[in-house]
Amino acid sequence: MSDFFQNGVITNFHNLTGRSVAELEKDLVRFSRKRKMGLILPSLFSELEGPALSNIVDELAKVPYLSEIVIGLDRADRDQFLLAREFFSRLPQRHRILWNDGPRLKALDAELDKEGLSPSQPGKGRNVWFCSGYTLASDKSNCVALHDCDIVTYERGMLARLLYPLANPAFHYEFCKGFYARVADGKLNGRVGRLLVGPLLRSLQKVYGHSEYLDYLSSFRYPLSGEFAMRTHVLNGIKIPGDWGLEIGVLSEIYRNYTTRQSCQVEIADNYDHKHQPLSEEDGTGGLKRMSNDIVQSLLRKMATMGVNITSDSFRVLKATYYRNALDMMEIYNHEATMNGLKFDQHTEEAAVEMFTQAILDAGQAFIERPNEKPFIPSWSRVQSAFPDILQRIYQAVEDDNSGDV
Repeated sequence: MSDFFQNGVITNFHNLTGRSVAELEKDLVRFSRKRKMGLILPSLFSELEGPALSNIVDELAKVPYLSEIVIGLDRADRDQFLLAREFFSRLPQRHRILWNDGPRLKALDAELDKEGLSPSQPGKGRNVWFCSGYTLASDKSNCVALHDCDIVTYERGMLARLLYPLANPAFHYEFCKGFYARVADGKLNGRVGRLLVGPLLRSLQKVYGHSEYLDYLSSFRYPLSGEFAMRTHVLNGIKIPGDWGLEIGVLSEIYRNYTTRQSCQVEIADNYDHKHQPLSEEDGTGGLKRMSNDIVQSLLRKMATMGVNITSDSFRVLKATYYRNALDMMEIYNHEATMNGLKFDQHTEEAAVEMFTQAILDAGQAFIERPNEKPFIPSWSRVQSAFPDILQRIYQAVEDDNSGDV
């Protein structure tokens, strides 16, 4: 039975009995008297027009224990922001939208940029970083969850299970990661997790030697899940990547700042599906190609900070080791799909492995060519040391955008 509660170096909670959402929420309402809970939703405006977000908002409207919902809105002009204000207005909880492309937040961003304290590129990491700053400024929560806005199978029990280990006053966790099986439409999904991250972590151990950090990452059943939660004060001290390495970067920062006994993962869904990325966009960039490159670089940067000597020669060994490991894992997934009556496209899977292999070489080359690149967005504690009133100013800018003329 120990695997139900302990998986490697972090505590592992399974959904053993399928407790009803009503039972979970009853507990969370009680917990909220001592530990207030919030939610961050990083979103693109295009997701307001997609199939998932409207249902997510409908589900969140039924949640009785949230003190605040903070929505980060990217790629929206003025009219689109006003539409977003109307779209989210059916949420009964206190909620605020960060109009990241609006003049107020852009002016603050430009001020931070002059001091080298602003995210260097747009993306999910930048969105989450500004939402984190507002959450700290608002001070309406003791623990906060984050999940994506493209989950087509969303139901509010996911959020309840994600927050439960942090909200329960009898527990002492600082961080919780969600996991779930990646199966939908009769096939295995989650190619980046299955075919890149898993084999790569094993290959890094073989090439660079045993590492407790890699053991820690390997203990997460789905390290790339976009669903995680933490005590709100954690947001103040972590440095996150601004690119697709966000999830690995957050896990790395939690490892750096807290003991493994303070981290856990919880099974939040039996059925999960979201928007799927193509291998690459039409111009040969983006998609899983960009994502895999960012993830590999995030891992390499972290290992370098731990004193691992990463060289061009070692990359060639890593590439060959990864490729063999990935093909072996692909065969295992083929068997698993067959046993469960799922479709398995060997050609597509091998094409993904080949692309990931190239991503490892590309990421390694970029890592060596740009050793002085600042990979992380500065922590909010550092930003506040340079701009003591920055959180109050962000808070006021968001309030003005949400309640006044724009």
